[in-house]
Amino acid sequence: MDLETPTAENPHGSPAPPAFDIVSTYRTILESDPDLTMPVAAIEALVEAIAHSTVSTVAETLDLLERHTAVLKKSIPNPISLSAGTDLFQRYLVTTLNRPASLNLGPDDDFRAIRNHLLSNGRLFVERAKASREKIASFGKHFIRDGATVLTNGGSRVVGALLRRAAESSHMRFRVIYVLSPSTSTDSREGHQIVADLRSHNVPVATIPDSAVAYSLGKVDMVIVGAEGVVENGGIISRMGTYQMGLLAKSKGKPFYVVAESHKFVRLYPLSQFDLPIEQKVLDFTVSVVDKGVSSEPNDEGIADMNAEEVRKCSGNTAQDSVDFTPPDLISGIITESGVLTPSAVSEELIKIWF
Repeated sequence: MDLETPTAENPHGSPAPPAFDIVSTYRTILESDPDLTMPVAAIEALVEAIAHSTVSTVAETLDLLERHTAVLKKSIPNPISLSAGTDLFQRYLVTTLNRPASLNLGPDDDFRAIRNHLLSNGRLFVERAKASREKIASFGKHFIRDGATVLTNGGSRVVGALLRRAAESSHMRFRVIYVLSPSTSTDSREGHQIVADLRSHNVPVATIPDSAVAYSLGKVDMVIVGAEGVVENGGIISRMGTYQMGLLAKSKGKPFYVVAESHKFVRLYPLSQFDLPIEQKVLDFTVSVVDKGVSSEPNDEGIADMNAEEVRKCSGNTAQDSVDFTPPDLISGIITESGVLTPSAVSEELIKIWF
């Protein structure tokens, strides 16, 4: 496993930064398949990076993945979901390489054979990750009882797949109350698509703004939400508004279920909303400024003068793609492709994956 010969430009003998554009590849993969999640698209992009590389040792391969992963994480404002997938994929490759017997290679095989094996297993890993959504849908549909009313939000694809699979059951009749975000947000567009899909399957759907969640809970039998990440303490990181849904559901004694693929389990341990490793401009404290004789005092209608930017902020667009943290004590169960986990069991699953 010799490294490249050191040079003046490359004194440590490590491979030069690749010309492969990981960010462009990632975005192309996402655009080519609207149903693809961020972590799976990131894993596919990393597999492509290995395929286009000229690395000749295991160490170079792992270094290549680390550098590409770092570039990917910096390219998006909220890399939590993406990080879960890329970190899991890297761990999967490290585990594979640390178990020579699993490679099924002879002692005379060179790194090219190892590299081809990694590519093959990497693509198999991607296919399994893609299939996990349908496994969850097939398993989770049994949680919806005949005649139930389900409350959901966020434009989650796995929630949409679960509800669609339940709708396809001939004996199942249920209703959905769907919380839609402001029309400019990404999850609102996805939410509208899921609503249209459910209605085409003869599922009665009512759409409400997040301000009507408490009002609607009297008609709700259960809450089902997706997640961008499932953290070590069993809580979830999901679209803004999920936390308040959990609080309200708990106060009314309604079960609150989370559906999430195992590749969204992430090694984070937040204790509050402000422990997330991302910057969010949800709370933007400002004061009115007297400019050119215009008073900052309330006008006749009791509303302070606001410029166009302040009006835009008040409309919610600033936080349109923000997330919040729902603690584990609000969650009744986490439905994965492997079965149902209690929040306290998440840390055990992460230990199985990482150690």
